[in-house]
Amino acid sequence: MNTLIAYGTKYGCAQKCAMELAKEFDGNVELVNLKEKGNVNLSGYDRVIIGGSLYIGRIQKEVSEFITSNLDLLLKKETGLFVCGMQEGDMMEKEIAENFPAELLSKAKSVKSFGGEFNFKKMNFMEKAIVKKVSKVSSDKSDIRHENIKKLAMDLNS
Repeated sequence: MNTLIAYGTKYGCAQKCAMELAKEFDGNVELVNLKEKGNVNLSGYDRVIIGGSLYIGRIQKEVSEFITSNLDLLLKKETGLFVCGMQEGDMMEKEIAENFPAELLSKAKSVKSFGGEFNFKKMNFMEKAIVKKVSKVSSDKSDIRHENIKKLAMDLNS
């Protein structure tokens, strides 16, 4: 089975999660950073997993554009969706619903939140100030949910 994991990342959390996810599948798995390569031919893939990080409630523009331009094809493939972000519970569910088309969400075999990270070394001054004020966090923090990465893979492998 040929699997594509297409993702958008700003500071590297979604890339780290996509790489961990890729190890959970047999067969050919290709990782594509949509910021570097936005135009991907989906015809050679049986399964497509799409994800990205959320910033101020929005997924990266390149992820949204990839989905919009490929929606008809994606609806014919086995799909999985993931987000990286520090929100939890109802707030995360709301952000997922706002960032993926309803028809893709309802068709996806698995949709998971992989948690997130704050990496202050990669943030500019303004981003650090916003994170400190909103999240009450002032140093690097990682809350990647490795169990959700495994669950998404198990859902798609079954």
